[in-house]
Amino acid sequence: MQDNLKVVNKHLQFKKVALTEPTSNFYLHIAAEVDQFWIPVFLTTGSRKKRLIDNAKQWCRELKKDHEVVSADVFKAILIPPGIGKFLKEQLGRVQIAKYDFAILIETASLQKAEDIKNTADYNHILGEIKNISRNTHMTTATNIRHINPVDHQKQGVFLFNYFLANSLQKNLSIWEYTAGWFQEETGLYNSTVLLPIDQRNSEYTIINHCRWNKISDILPSLIFKKSFHSYVLDNFYANEVAAMPILYKLA
Repeated sequence: MQDNLKVVNKHLQFKKVALTEPTSNFYLHIAAEVDQFWIPVFLTTGSRKKRLIDNAKQWCRELKKDHEVVSADVFKAILIPPGIGKFLKEQLGRVQIAKYDFAILIETASLQKAEDIKNTADYNHILGEIKNISRNTHMTTATNIRHINPVDHQKQGVFLFNYFLANSLQKNLSIWEYTAGWFQEETGLYNSTVLLPIDQRNSEYTIINHCRWNKISDILPSLIFKKSFHSYVLDNFYANEVAAMPILYKLA
């Protein structure tokens, strides 16, 4: 843990997160705000997003035929859970708030394969379709910087993309690691892949955490009803100038 990490509410103790070796793979993450909602629940899917999902899923099916593509999946947002802390509220107007109701995650065995995909006509066609119907978008190529266990995309579940904003990458990683034990202990989390954008200067977010639970009741009640979520997780985020923008998804 970094010496300059500020820890508050030290009387609260949770087991240290059990990490495994990060993967050597690369990731293309595409996120878009297509349907606009004024409440944190995504109740409906507009016709334009339905067409986009169909096209993106077909593209991902074709990508997965390549042996260098480990996975390629499309996600549709369910809700924005509690977790937006005070630091983000202080940055309003200066940052791109993550409200992405659509996402694609492609995992490749090499950086060259990720770059090759970005240079295809199909990629540019999908990207153009996304931009044409979206209010905000975010695209990044990333590596895996922290890892608990692989995120299972083979079956439906509740998937998190947590978009982090921080003044310091090292503080962001350290406080994520410090608080991740809470999620293991309180929500039964057993997987996580933390994405580190390769081009930090052109990424809106320092890291993006991706993980999965079997069902919404595994995670949401803990975020709402357990006081330690605020005093242990969110208060330590704020003390270290870290903001989390969590969104829960399902496989589209």
